[in-house]
Amino acid sequence: MTMHDNPRDTRPVSGWAIGGTVFAGVMLLLIGLFHAVAGLVALIDDEFYVVTANYTFEFDVTAWGWIHLIGGIVVALAGIGVFSGSTWSRLTGIVVAVVSILVNFFFLPYYPWWSLLMIALGVWVIWALSRPLPAD
Repeated sequence: MTMHDNPRDTRPVSGWAIGGTVFAGVMLLLIGLFHAVAGLVALIDDEFYVVTANYTFEFDVTAWGWIHLIGGIVVALAGIGVFSGSTWSRLTGIVVAVVSILVNFFFLPYYPWWSLLMIALGVWVIWALSRPLPAD
């Protein structure tokens, strides 16, 4: 092998990574749906989520509702895009997953276990979308 050879072309691609891409697309759809439902809950019943006193990133529950609802739609659309298999859609999926993780980090005091689950799913989506695909 010379310095000009691309080692990425010779490595076998993990079956986990290929299946992971499909799973990441489905998970983005579900994460989007979960965000939208959390947003609707906050908009319909603004006393459902209770925050601890003196939280630094405290927002009005209605604001969180709109953030989750609009964010959920964007995440779901990114999930649909991942199925196209294009590089830009995978990159968009990664960016949207990062934003979802950040939103859920700031939402931790309102619904901690749910936020931790959403953060974990976002990390897995980023891993799956950052894996190389097999060459055609």
